[in-house]
Amino acid sequence: MAAIGTLKQSEVYAREGVELDVSTLADWVGTCAATMAPLIELIQRHVLAAERLHGDDTTVPVLAKNKTVTARLWTYVKDDRPFGGHDPPAAMFFYSRDRSGEHPRQHLASYSGILQADAYAGFNELYAGKRRPGPITEALCWAHARRKFFVLADLRQAPLAIEAVRRIDEIFAIEREINSAAIEWRVAVRQRRIKPIVGDLEQWMRTERARLSRHAETAKAMNYMLKRWPAFTRFLDDGRICLTNNAAERALRGIAIGRKAWLFAGSDRGGERAASMFTLIETAKLNGIDPQAWLADVLRRIADHPISRLDQLLPWHWKNCANQAAAA
Repeated sequence: MAAIGTLKQSEVYAREGVELDVSTLADWVGTCAATMAPLIELIQRHVLAAERLHGDDTTVPVLAKNKTVTARLWTYVKDDRPFGGHDPPAAMFFYSRDRSGEHPRQHLASYSGILQADAYAGFNELYAGKRRPGPITEALCWAHARRKFFVLADLRQAPLAIEAVRRIDEIFAIEREINSAAIEWRVAVRQRRIKPIVGDLEQWMRTERARLSRHAETAKAMNYMLKRWPAFTRFLDDGRICLTNNAAERALRGIAIGRKAWLFAGSDRGGERAASMFTLIETAKLNGIDPQAWLADVLRRIADHPISRLDQLLPWHWKNCANQAAAA
């Protein structure tokens, strides 16, 4: 029932003859989030220790004075598997009432690695050279850029958009060959095979863009890339960078599905609880374990577990212990 809100869960239980008030279910969620807060903090520390993060956000309707307002849920995902890294993947989520740039600045206040994201202006201050503890390195998403051309190619059969998609797909095809490869190999392949394609793409776009009206949709799609070209091409020299921000988009998919079921969060506190629960659930899923089984076991044990060994309850360590117990 991870994607079902407390109201619908209450209705499901009622049909089975179990009367559970929405407020009772909400209190249970709040108690779970509070009990797991120390583990959530450990997950956040683990995520922020990453050399590279994926970041994204999505809308979440929140009830406010008999109407709903559009708030946001933010995610930052650590996943080193595309470049052969061995650190466990994890995701952290945050809630905010609006989409102001102050929120990612707070979320990533201590971070100075690579951020893979879209071209959201609220991230810009993170990339500033004067930022402390240091500027975050911007790496933009080719899937996001490709999508702009793909829509034009699919709906309008625009020849230039079709050609742009074809050229970008050449890059994606090579990238699939080096997924999970070591950093050095990824850079070597990119320099030898992808860099010439990227160079030709840039030259082609600049030539064709000069012939288009600035109001043309294809021109706007080209401008989106050309105005940010260094951030789009940074992956050529850094094997840690992925071509896309799909890891963050996948982490948010459950929220998009859930919106159809739970319709809105009941309050800001409800939004914050949702962010806590998504941190726990998505991190468990990234590590290939059943979130319900993990949460049930940890909630049963955490009160008596030594705080000095709290990290043993993190999903990736819990998984190893469970596997060892099964093997025995």
